[in-house]
Amino acid sequence: MKKTTLLFILFITSLSVFAQNNGVEMADELRKSGKIYVVVAIMLLLFTAFIIYLFTIDKRLKKIEKQN
Repeated sequence: MKKTTLLFILFITSLSVFAQNNGVEMADELRKSGKIYVVVAIMLLLFTAFIIYLFTIDKRLKKIEKQN
């Protein structure tokens, strides 16, 4: 388990090293036009909806477990 975790951490850090040399033109254009805030807002909305959905499923499962 420790080896797998260490391998995963090393893999993630190596990806960030390769990503530093690339200039992302799409993100620059979104920042210039102000549309990046729309993208961030939609991502936050989706993340919030997903978290709420998971909590409601957990609540339902707890209710079913108490009945049994």
